[in-house]
Amino acid sequence: MPRETILIDADDTLWENNVFFEQTIEEFLTLLEPFGYPREYARHILNETERALLERAEFLKDEAEAASSDLLKAASEAKAENNFMPTANEIRPYIKGATLLSLCSPQNPTGTTMSEDQLEEICDMVIEENASRGDREKKLFVMYDQMYWHLTYGTIKHYNPVSIRSEMRQYTIFIDAISKVFAATGVRVGWSMGPETIINKMRAILGHVGAWAPMAEQKAVAKFLPQHDAIDRFLSNFRKEIEERLRTIYEGFIELKKAGFAVDAITPQAAIYLTIKLDLAGKTTSDGRLLETQSDVTAYILNEAKLAVVPFYAFGASRNSPWYRLSVGTCRKEEIGEMFLKLKMALQPLY
Repeated sequence: MPRETILIDADDTLWENNVFFEQTIEEFLTLLEPFGYPREYARHILNETERALLERAEFLKDEAEAASSDLLKAASEAKAENNFMPTANEIRPYIKGATLLSLCSPQNPTGTTMSEDQLEEICDMVIEENASRGDREKKLFVMYDQMYWHLTYGTIKHYNPVSIRSEMRQYTIFIDAISKVFAATGVRVGWSMGPETIINKMRAILGHVGAWAPMAEQKAVAKFLPQHDAIDRFLSNFRKEIEERLRTIYEGFIELKKAGFAVDAITPQAAIYLTIKLDLAGKTTSDGRLLETQSDVTAYILNEAKLAVVPFYAFGASRNSPWYRLSVGTCRKEEIGEMFLKLKMALQPLY
């Protein structure tokens, strides 16, 4: 049975060590053979089990959405023309009485960043809102998740609220961690910086949390972070490898778009994600099956192109959004060509 290529969207796996994951699967299949389970059959069972788990996860997500429908009525969906980043005008109707505004840049799932102008407008809005509140009123704070800020590409520059407006220092809580930018997803060590009163309360809460990163990992990370030369050497190569994968896949989608297929992609800016568009709902397969919903499109691409990508509706977008997150966390460069060959073969019969 020829080995199938599948670009797995699983950034919490072993990234560049994915080869060991594949070896483990092969060794597991070898162990099963003496018990009467042929390799092809065992692999089929594993694939079907994974598919069932994915379907179950989708069912649970639908239940959660139904239970929280009242909370979602005030949602404002970010737009492709803004690289799926929120704007001040989109946020403004909801800030009265709010005490926390959560922002993420570079962003998961889009792989895009907030521009200087976008962040300036949001900072000015927060400062203006806080100036309007009385001394006894709670202020509006910004939690700024910059987990991927070391992974920006080309001319893209990372901005944060305090670098934009120094007054934001008293309103900004930074969130960062080692797991993503250092490809160390098993090392769950993170940190936060912000106003002393907020950090003290966070520390007090964490003192009563029973599960967190082991002390050995915390001390090791604290010793590692000041080693700037070592970090720069690692990131220089890491950024290069990630950017090469992102740009190669982006260019492949643009070539498919030029060829007339209903796909698109947003230029990669940061992180390990590429935003792609599979605008295939309403098309019919070669066996006459209508891809009626975006969920149908997702399943079709998984089954026919062997490509697993995460639809934006899994992150709160509308159910008919044709946009997807594609992660290169486990992507091998030598498999990209085969991936596009299979994707093109899946797209060609659609009408």
